[in-house]
Amino acid sequence: MESIKHSMVEVNGIKMHVAEKGEGPVVLFLHGFPELWYSWRHQILALSSLGYRAVAPDLRGYGDTEAPVPESSYTCFHLVGDMVALIDSLGVEKVFLVGHDLGAIIGWYLCMFRPDRINAYVSLSVPFRPFLGRNPQQKTVDGFRALYGDDYYICRFQETGKTEAAMACVDITYLLNNIFTARKTGPPVFPKAGHETGFNPHTSPTLPSWLSQQDLDYYVTKFQRTGFTGGLNYYRNLNLNWELTASWTGMGIENVPVKFITGGDDLMYTSPGTKEYVHNGGFKKDVPTLDEVVVLEGVAHFSNQEAPKDVTNHIYHFLKKFGP
Repeated sequence: MESIKHSMVEVNGIKMHVAEKGEGPVVLFLHGFPELWYSWRHQILALSSLGYRAVAPDLRGYGDTEAPVPESSYTCFHLVGDMVALIDSLGVEKVFLVGHDLGAIIGWYLCMFRPDRINAYVSLSVPFRPFLGRNPQQKTVDGFRALYGDDYYICRFQETGKTEAAMACVDITYLLNNIFTARKTGPPVFPKAGHETGFNPHTSPTLPSWLSQQDLDYYVTKFQRTGFTGGLNYYRNLNLNWELTASWTGMGIENVPVKFITGGDDLMYTSPGTKEYVHNGGFKKDVPTLDEVVVLEGVAHFSNQEAPKDVTNHIYHFLKKFGP
């Protein structure tokens, strides 16, 4: 990890922490919640050794990147603006893009708004429709509430202040271990008791082989300092994003080649309706440039960390289609 370069870059009115390694075509990695650039550590080292410049920022509100106070500073337009400015700072016109979880959602927005800056896109865990589809009767969060109830994690995260207070009552090491290692399939729902037990009230203190104590400690150190408000604000803007993107209603991804990778036990993939959407033509209809769907059997949500070699190989073989 010592060979990874770290810098602070001015983007879109904030200072953003960026980790990078290698020379060649840029591969830009976008992390999810509750993660950091560090989630891409395996891919950074591997792809930089294969002739790519691997770049992974801490997104707005995370880690060593600044976290604006206003909740409204975390809309899809702010996040896409951050990435466009970051691409500009790298001195390139286009990048290969890889996103996971919330980072995958930003990736879809970036492909919609600025396809001219993206060579190709690899989305992990989150297909196009679940967050960008529009029901005329229901905004995004209201739609999830109707499907899964008030305890669906996105619905619970709307409670500004209350959510942070509940999470603060839990040992942060336990909380992050719980989230990273949870293997419950289906929609992510918090128990009725609150956030205190996360997704799994029976979390083992023994870490899986793919997540070392050193890895967990890195996340714990950063989130102890920053808290979770920045990341939670992404969810709190989902309804506003729904309103702001009205002009894109009915639009899909038509100008960017796409590959989708998910774990077979991923909580998004195993939520009702997702498999049908991915495999029965809905996904391909919305994203005509969808090149391939990869399901990693026995792998859960944090696939880039749990199955790093498989995920890296799939990314690499997709990127190779577009030249050195």
